[in-house]
Amino acid sequence: MTPEEAAALHARAFPPAEAWSESAIALLLALPGSYAHHIPAIGFVMARVAADEAEVLTLAVVPEARGEGHGTVLMMMALTGALSRGANAMFLEVSTANIPARALYTASGFTEIGRRARYYPDGSDALVLRRNFNL
Repeated sequence: MTPEEAAALHARAFPPAEAWSESAIALLLALPGSYAHHIPAIGFVMARVAADEAEVLTLAVVPEARGEGHGTVLMMMALTGALSRGANAMFLEVSTANIPARALYTASGFTEIGRRARYYPDGSDALVLRRNFNL
């Protein structure tokens, strides 16, 4: 998947104010420890491992493919990638308004550890979530 393809999927999956550009995606993928997995024409996940911690940078699934388990598959790919790169825990942020994503992350073993007030362009708070790996 190229940064251009990822940006196109991201633009379909997120509101315009939250969509990432091709250059932003390329910069993030160039960071040490970054990795991505995708399902063609459906979505992708980008994550990064630094030392023994991983972070989901974004997980995008196009609207017409939601509710079919693709988010779960992408999350499992991200978790497996983090484990294989030596992470002991994974973090992510999610909007309080994004109920389906919150359900996915809860089902994937993440728990809330913090909150960032008015973090997103729509004014919603970000929940900071963590999943520990039992190594």
